[in-house]
Amino acid sequence: MKKTLILGASANPERYAYLVANKLVAHGHPIVNVGLKAGIVAGVPIERPGKIHRDIDTITLYVSPENQPPLYDYILETGPRRIIFNPGAENQILQQLAVTQGIIIDYACTLVLLSTGQF
Repeated sequence: MKKTLILGASANPERYAYLVANKLVAHGHPIVNVGLKAGIVAGVPIERPGKIHRDIDTITLYVSPENQPPLYDYILETGPRRIIFNPGAENQILQQLAVTQGIIIDYACTLVLLSTGQF
């Protein structure tokens, strides 16, 4: 199972980050919810960016590119094996920073990857 950090987590059931949290848990993947607003999603509290989780396989990104720069250090210090840039989160600068650290980049929809068994 791939421990996944959902960056841009939301307790709003209409948000894709909410849907993916529940789908990841349903597929047996442990999650860490990180966002700006407090809440609980898929039984896991949403925490603010800050605590570095060193055991993350995948960061699935639900933050728009213009809001990502303050998160660059947090993302890179986490040291995931890969980052999934979901639609609307694509960012060449973050991609280049991650690739220089050996992080795999995937431009995809996490919900689709889970649904098709490609996660």
